[in-house]
Amino acid sequence: MENISKIWLGPLPADSPYVKPFRMYYVQNGVEKNWDLLKVHDSVAIILFNTTRQKLVLVRQFRPAVYHGVIASKEGSFDNVDLEAFPPSIGVTLELCAGIVDKSKSWKEIAREEVLEECGYEVSVDRIEEVMNYRSGVGSSGAKQAMYYCEVTDADKVNSGGGVEDELIEVVELSLDEAKKMVQQGAINNSPPSCLMGLLWFFANKAPANA
Repeated sequence: MENISKIWLGPLPADSPYVKPFRMYYVQNGVEKNWDLLKVHDSVAIILFNTTRQKLVLVRQFRPAVYHGVIASKEGSFDNVDLEAFPPSIGVTLELCAGIVDKSKSWKEIAREEVLEECGYEVSVDRIEEVMNYRSGVGSSGAKQAMYYCEVTDADKVNSGGGVEDELIEVVELSLDEAKKMVQQGAINNSPPSCLMGLLWFFANKAPANA
């Protein structure tokens, strides 16, 4: 995952299947305004709790946007980035199992597939509980994300997970105490808000009474 030998930037291709930039114009209180936006896919995120092990199941992966965000204010150019001074590990995140909505399937079915592909658990759609829907990237994309909750057991594990095609995803099991530390006051995480919100929801609604 962190075996990255070179990093550089380039222009966004016009035919990108994931990100399409554009400008929206509007008149508010008689004043013409504009805002630069990104069209991106909607997505799903799944809070996974292994009841056999009493552990939360998350995923670890390298996120180029996080890497860029961490060093953008420190490094003037991304040509020939010093990977010793800025190791790829600073762009590695801990997240909920998640994926984009890019198939003609129900969102719960897409969530079920992500659980299998990323984390290796085979579950039926009726075991996936809807938690909430919200908007992410409200300043740039306004994309919709649906959050789900699913309890799994060791018996549901059918493969090691890790994603499909060229994805590099590591499955991480966190004890409840470890997960609590991620949402304590003063915590510093590379995790996205959806992950932290999911953990807070879990502890408020699903965690064992003695947790």
